[in-house]
Amino acid sequence: MAGHSKWKQIKRYKAITDNKRAAHFTKLIREITMAAKLGGGDPAGNPRLRTAIDTAKAASMPKENIERAVKKGTGELEGVEYTEVTYEGYAPGGVALMISAVTDNPTRTVADVRLKLSRGGGNLGATNSVAWMFDRRGQIYLGTDKLDEDKVLEIALDAGASDFVREGDQFVVSTDPAEMHAVKSALEEKKLTIAEAEIAWIPKNTVKVEGEVAEEVLKLVEELEDLDDVQKVDANFDMDVEEMAQS
Repeated sequence: MAGHSKWKQIKRYKAITDNKRAAHFTKLIREITMAAKLGGGDPAGNPRLRTAIDTAKAASMPKENIERAVKKGTGELEGVEYTEVTYEGYAPGGVALMISAVTDNPTRTVADVRLKLSRGGGNLGATNSVAWMFDRRGQIYLGTDKLDEDKVLEIALDAGASDFVREGDQFVVSTDPAEMHAVKSALEEKKLTIAEAEIAWIPKNTVKVEGEVAEEVLKLVEELEDLDDVQKVDANFDMDVEEMAQS
């Protein structure tokens, strides 16, 4: 899972500007709206919505913003009609990309994504051109501070996790997508603090990139995630986290 988790570590090292924070809120609101649209407005019966709301609360999003986003998704409030789309492509060095977007205009979004890829030394691929290189998995992240690794491993496996690894300064618990919220709840019942939880595209194998190529890959991934319609980018690269975070 190197490409996915290492990108998240690098982002934590980088400073968060006010503009980035505002854009993050916008993406969280879109995810809540889409989750409510697809699975209903009751978090108890909609694990994706429950996860989206938990993520928004962790980011200190006001309660009224969350409730408004849910109501727009269920149609109780008038709002923009969003569609969920996934684009596949390549970055420099043969790195495969899964680009997840929520948009009110797929034609605009694919044009924006294609332009970013082209300018960044990559290219847009056809459906299933790289998806076969990834598995869809639930990912739960916990900080390692003051936690006993063996104890967390035992709790996670007992809760139904399929994998558990230490990645830098975090533990990553992997689950079947349908089981993620149950595992997350079991961890929380044991008083473990969850930093983040999500459903992500996890690479089956990784591509090692270094030097200028690694810098080009990170720049392209960051620029893609800066697009308003793009929720996140999952990739299959492997690189030195601390070196790239400081570049």
